[in-house]
Amino acid sequence: MAGVAEGSGRGADPGADQDRDLVSALAGKQAGRDQAVAYRTRRVVLASHGVMQDQKAGRRRSRALALASILLVILAMGPFVWRVTDDILGGERWTDVATQGSLWICILFPALVAAALVAGWLRQRP
Repeated sequence: MAGVAEGSGRGADPGADQDRDLVSALAGKQAGRDQAVAYRTRRVVLASHGVMQDQKAGRRRSRALALASILLVILAMGPFVWRVTDDILGGERWTDVATQGSLWICILFPALVAAALVAGWLRQRP
């Protein structure tokens, strides 16, 4: 029984330390430390939320820019598409310089816009 009496000392029982920590937490003696942890956690969460909002705004801005560029290209190509269609249906020859120029513009503009969109998409990927 001497071993039990020696082992029942205050420093040897980890349950007593846990009970003491629990009682002091319930009594509010560690409220200052808990409050500091809560403030730090709140600051980290708010900073993360701000970063996520900035990323979302950047994605929206990129998407709007891509849609605007596509619409501008479609509007700019309208007269060229009309001319090529009119020349081909009207019986003009493919070797006509104006028809070939309009046809090249109708081919190259979408290719350039697609290349710019792919380059922007690849740049944004992590």
